[in-house]
Amino acid sequence: MKDTLETGLKVTRRFAIDEPRTIDFLAGNGDTPARVYATPALIEDIERTCREFLLEHLDPGEDSLGTAVNIQHIAPTLLGMWAEVTAELTVRDGRGLCFAVNVSDPIDDVVARGTHDRFIIDVAKTQIRLSHKAEAFKSAP
Repeated sequence: MKDTLETGLKVTRRFAIDEPRTIDFLAGNGDTPARVYATPALIEDIERTCREFLLEHLDPGEDSLGTAVNIQHIAPTLLGMWAEVTAELTVRDGRGLCFAVNVSDPIDDVVARGTHDRFIIDVAKTQIRLSHKAEAFKSAP
């Protein structure tokens, strides 16, 4: 991990809310716009924003994994709009990190808010660990 990774750093990334990012269970008679930003897609965009930000501050062979998400999704964002994810690194405890996150769209300043935790990993060590787990699974009942 580079010395450039400090609490207080922020990143903002904009996502186009396209059909794969939406759910349609609200669709009724077709007269109302009912496809909205799905919470799982919103969380994926939060994770992607934080991970890609961290890659700029990690050494070769390092990456990060999400370990916790605590999000309140409080306003809908319609298909065709955009959403901006802003993440601020608020805690750096060894390899453990916590981001405060806010998601907004062109109408609402707060579409979602909460926290996202990540952990910095050594990719080679993690690949070995995963290989051992895959082998153990082959012999599991």
